Amino acid sequence: MRLLQYNDDGEFSLTEFFDNIPPYAILSHRWGPEEVTFKDMIERTGTSKAGFDKIQFCGEQARRDGLHYFWVDTCCIDKSSSAELTEAINSMFRWYCDAAKCYVFLSDVSRPTVDGGNRSHQYPWEPAIRRSKWFTRGWTLQEKALRGSPLADFSVAERMSWIEARQTTRKEDMAYSLLGIFDVSMPLIYGEGREKAFKRVQEEINKHSKGFDQELQGAQHIIVCYKCGEDGHYANDPHCFKCGEYGHYANDPHCYKCGEYGHYANDPHCYKCDRWGHFAYACQI
Repeated sequence: MRLLQYNDDGEFSLTEFFDNIPPYAILSHRWGPEEVTFKDMIERTGTSKAGFDKIQFCGEQARRDGLHYFWVDTCCIDKSSSAELTEAINSMFRWYCDAAKCYVFLSDVSRPTVDGGNRSHQYPWEPAIRRSKWFTRGWTLQEKALRGSPLADFSVAERMSWIEARQTTRKEDMAYSLLGIFDVSMPLIYGEGREKAFKRVQEEINKHSKGFDQELQGAQHIIVCYKCGEDGHYANDPHCFKCGEYGHYANDPHCYKCGEYGHYANDPHCYKCDRWGHFAYACQI
């Protein structure tokens, strides 16, 4: 885990820890158009970016709270390394759980002005906070889930439903942002699409479901749809409105020879990888 430190000279430095991680603060926020990256931090070129303000805020608040280290995802993760990004996303919920302090930076909420004549029981900044887009983003769900009842008290269906009203920039992140919520890990495949990402997440949940969620105990290898509760398909599996079956769409290619969907009878077939769409000489495996 890579942590930031606010030095006496006002500069920030990065230190990587493999074990014995010191107490640290962590920042929860929405990404903006000008974030300070890991490269910016190494080359010291990010101070003019808009995202530098939140890093400075986090560092100053951590210092006031007696913490020497803090973590901000924009610049503590080298996102040019797919391996590091995968490790970070699979570890992120644990990092938030282990933090001594978690600060929330709401870029769309202005600092409140004091109104001495306001006799309302509601603070003047409360409505603005409730309208913040922080509550609509997929990746902030795990931070919001840190407080309150233990996650194990909620069913798989309930936890899955929490993401439905939220949004992510990358469509696969709608699924990846749930990894910590279900305490599962898996490789990230950006470009696979939302449906495949959700399917893989649900497969991982099923693998670890015994003793993990009462509604799925003893059903480790059963495919379950969290929306309808039926076995045999996932919630985001393709559904054919013509035959009512899952696994394909009505207009998907269909092979009359083998009866499978996804290819036509005369499509190229590779005997090496047993896939359709190319011949063996063009196989990349």
